[in-house]
Amino acid sequence: MDIHQLQCVIEIVRCGSFTKAAATLHITQPTISKTIKNLEEKLGVELFFRKGKKIELTDAGRVIYEQAQGIALSFQNLSLELSGIMNYKKGHVRIGLPPMIGSSFFPSVIRQFHERYPGLSVHIVEEGSKKLESEVDCGNLDVAAVLLPTNEELFDCYAFVDERLQLIVHPGHPLAGREAVALTECAQEPFILFRKDFALHERVMSECIRCGFRPNIMYESSQWDFVSGMVAERLGISLLPQRICNALSPELVCVIPQTVPTIPWRIAMIWRKEGYLSFAVREWIRFTREIFCT
Repeated sequence: MDIHQLQCVIEIVRCGSFTKAAATLHITQPTISKTIKNLEEKLGVELFFRKGKKIELTDAGRVIYEQAQGIALSFQNLSLELSGIMNYKKGHVRIGLPPMIGSSFFPSVIRQFHERYPGLSVHIVEEGSKKLESEVDCGNLDVAAVLLPTNEELFDCYAFVDERLQLIVHPGHPLAGREAVALTECAQEPFILFRKDFALHERVMSECIRCGFRPNIMYESSQWDFVSGMVAERLGISLLPQRICNALSPELVCVIPQTVPTIPWRIAMIWRKEGYLSFAVREWIRFTREIFCT
């Protein structure tokens, strides 16, 4: 039994005629007759009988007809639901964003995405890159923006930010006004860094250790404005991405553009290589790649 056979039964009852039902379904009368005959043979029952000039349902036919209406409606709803998903009228995307880049890159992108696809919902989670990678890996998030490098065996990605970290100090600090500072010159300085669950913490730590010292961390935070605020209060120095530094007030902190060695800050959108990506998620990847990479 298939949906086409059930639709034939419904139309015959509605039209009261095989010929009229065939016309409604855009098939020939012999075709609809053959369809009903095949269904009757498969079920081992008769579905219709003639009463004068009228077509009537048998008791078995009435059971089939009553059930067929619900099945046909469910099939119609299923088709509408699938059409909505495939045409981006329904669906949702779960996105992970590190706090320091969410406000810099994504409000405008999310607005454009919502304007293009008002039926798609976007759920945002703010965490550090390490946590976000874990959440994408276990399926709690569909995509995430994370600090490179990432696990290339687990994730596909495209990079959309390629900058470097810059040193920020209080305007009255001895290093203020310099164009470049060697990390070794900061060996005795108190550092204000992002928390350990942020990839940026590990990036700064590893670069300092490579230069021969372990930084003296005075405070940790998950918010770049808090970090810069602590520097403005002479509580330490920090390293922040170039884009964040561009938004800082020169009256409160002094930005030193170059560190030696240079510490890269590259951000990528990642998603799992294995597993299913919904139509909405695939469109988010395509849409954002087009904005960021063209």
